Amino acid sequence: MAALGRFSQSLLKSVGAPARQLSAAAHGQTHDATRMWKILSFVVALPGVGVCMLNTFLKMQHHSQDQPEFVPYPHLRIRSKPFPWGDGNHSLFHNSHVNALPTGYEDSSHH
Repeated sequence: MAALGRFSQSLLKSVGAPARQLSAAAHGQTHDATRMWKILSFVVALPGVGVCMLNTFLKMQHHSQDQPEFVPYPHLRIRSKPFPWGDGNHSLFHNSHVNALPTGYEDSSHH
């Protein structure tokens, strides 16, 4: 029984330790953690976003602006019923340069 008592006391001490740490952190010792995250945000996160933006910009410069060749695959661009807007054949955010209709691109003068 004595061993069980010692075990329960040691367990209570280990459970009580984080509570003391949290209460100590609530009294102003989080300044170092706040400073660390602020530095990480400016030194790691913002340059990371900048590198991603540069990568996107450079890929856009080398991207071909030509329309892909239209191949009338039967399983693509199926219209089981018309769209509820416009002429019923164009999607809501239709781009005539990129999105083909079931019969082909609207602007076939580029081919």
